[in-house]
Amino acid sequence: MKPKHLLLALVVVALWGGNFVVITLGLQSFPPILLAALRFVLAAALVPFLARPEISWTRMIALGLAWFVAQFSLLFLGMAVGMPPGVASVVLQSQVFFTFLIAAIVLGERPRWRQVAGTGIALAGLGLIGLTAGSGGVNLMGFSLVIAASVFWALGNVLMRGAGKADMLPLIVWLSLIPPLPLLGMSYLFEGPERIVHAMTHLNATGVGAVLYLTVCATLVGYGGWGKLLKMYPAGTVAPFSLLIPVFGALCAHLVMGETFGPQRLVGMALILAGLVVVVLPIRSARIASGRAGGGPPARSGP
Repeated sequence: MKPKHLLLALVVVALWGGNFVVITLGLQSFPPILLAALRFVLAAALVPFLARPEISWTRMIALGLAWFVAQFSLLFLGMAVGMPPGVASVVLQSQVFFTFLIAAIVLGERPRWRQVAGTGIALAGLGLIGLTAGSGGVNLMGFSLVIAASVFWALGNVLMRGAGKADMLPLIVWLSLIPPLPLLGMSYLFEGPERIVHAMTHLNATGVGAVLYLTVCATLVGYGGWGKLLKMYPAGTVAPFSLLIPVFGALCAHLVMGETFGPQRLVGMALILAGLVVVVLPIRSARIASGRAGGGPPARSGP
């Protein structure tokens, strides 16, 4: 992976890491499905200013339903019923396994040994971080909803691979047309008009700021960058970067909410970074290495 794309991946996962704390703050002002809907209402407002990507409506609808409607309604509901932000950021990373599985079945991609080994190391780190969470803050319903959200994240990852060469910002903006009506309808049915009216008539700075962050940082910048990476690299190469999300999420929780971390969680973060080194950095063969020792030019590895 080229350095500029590596940097883009790190920026995206940093924004998504902070996303979990922002969701927690936003849920103090809005019911979960309504908050998910508002995330995309503002993004869709940019549609008149951007040409529609040359992608079939069938694929766009499938992407919008998987990535946006299903993933975020399930994630927000899971966090609303008891999954704390740090634990949710860990559990959601099971999407890596589902991405490998769906890409192998649908696209015929097979994970390379470095992807498998690096992901295994990073998942050991995720396990250590997960073990630091207090069991009292997790319940089966919340856990199940976040796992289901990870399946739809993975499905969207794979669907994105067939989206052609469309520019990412217009694509994400046009995809944002799809979630508002289904999510608002779900909010009306399951959360009720009274909760919707109360939330919209009692706006505060925290709630508005959360919606703006979710729209601009997490949706436009985050998914725009993530989609660009998935167009340029196999799903199995891009997906492991999401393992860094809990690291940035923990840092954000510390800076914003004063959360502290013990040695076990710090070791887990180090393992995640080590796993990403195995997955991302090129490993040259002995023949290439000997060629460089003899004065030959360095060979390019990866895309």
